[in-house]
Amino acid sequence: MTAYNDRDRECMLRALHLATRGFFTTTPNPRVGCVIALDGRVIGEGWHERAGGPHAETIALAAARASAEATRGATAYVTLEPCNHHGRTPPCTDALLAAGIARVVAAMRDPNPAAGRGGERLRAAGVAVEFGLCEDEAHELNLGWTRRISGGRPWVRVKIAASLDGKTALDNGASQWITGAEARADGHRWRARSCAIVTGIGTVLQDDPRLTVREVETSRQPLKVVVDRHGQLPANARVLENGEVLVVSADTPQVAWPEHARHVQLRGPDGRVDLRAMLALLADRGVNELQVEAGAKLNGALLAADLVDELLVYLAPSLLGDPARAMFALPAPLSQLDARVRLQIRDVTQLGDDWRIVARVLPPAK
Repeated sequence: MTAYNDRDRECMLRALHLATRGFFTTTPNPRVGCVIALDGRVIGEGWHERAGGPHAETIALAAARASAEATRGATAYVTLEPCNHHGRTPPCTDALLAAGIARVVAAMRDPNPAAGRGGERLRAAGVAVEFGLCEDEAHELNLGWTRRISGGRPWVRVKIAASLDGKTALDNGASQWITGAEARADGHRWRARSCAIVTGIGTVLQDDPRLTVREVETSRQPLKVVVDRHGQLPANARVLENGEVLVVSADTPQVAWPEHARHVQLRGPDGRVDLRAMLALLADRGVNELQVEAGAKLNGALLAADLVDELLVYLAPSLLGDPARAMFALPAPLSQLDARVRLQIRDVTQLGDDWRIVARVLPPAK
């Protein structure tokens, strides 16, 4: 195992910080940062801003040249293995070799077989290449992209606002507002980092949401997706007012929607929308992170199909009791505790009077 010093870690942490500057803009590409250092001194840095634009390594090398710094013999710290293919931009391996970089420290390997093996190419040319420094942090930065590349579907995050007893709405559907302004603004920040927002027809008919990012500044709006089994989405629904919309049904719709609303019919063997096929379709469209903002039925269907990766839960200090609506409606009640869905709590943060819990869904117990 490579022994890294404090300066190595400082440079990689800086590269990770730089990568976050492309948080809302790099889709469908990964978020990547790069720092070029020579003799312990940073001489150039950069981050990937958007698809089709220069990669982080190229920007960092250009910054060093703009400062009249010599890059020969320098170390490149990059959060993802440099690419080794011709896409919309030339390979980063070529740029690093032309600059005379002597050492490359990459936080994680590239899981994309079309772009990977950059490390092998560099090593073959005599560059020292090391992997694994701050690997967990780099993976967290690109959970969605990694899931899409290696798993063929987006990272699925289910966002829920609930009372302390786990109720998301009254029995009559009233839910605005269970949580406070700080929690709602935070939810918009998570919307902004997502490539698409999914809801169900029940939520549209009950709440008529817009599903847009409003509380934070962003350069793009996520794709809006409505799961609508029978094609009932009203043509005057607010979700259709602006931005790109995809309606996914199982049956032939009976409603004429605006031209900017696309429709796809994905009927599963049970006569419902094929959720797995929907996620594969979204992955093909370059969707990395998918945020679900729906009711208990769609939440439960995704969870039962093992298609949920993460929960983003905002808990308010209140109680709604029964028969208020729950977070998840599973297709069949559990008969034993061993069948329960196990979670790993990743973060608990107070936002105003509410609490935000980020939890990952764990594999079933063996």
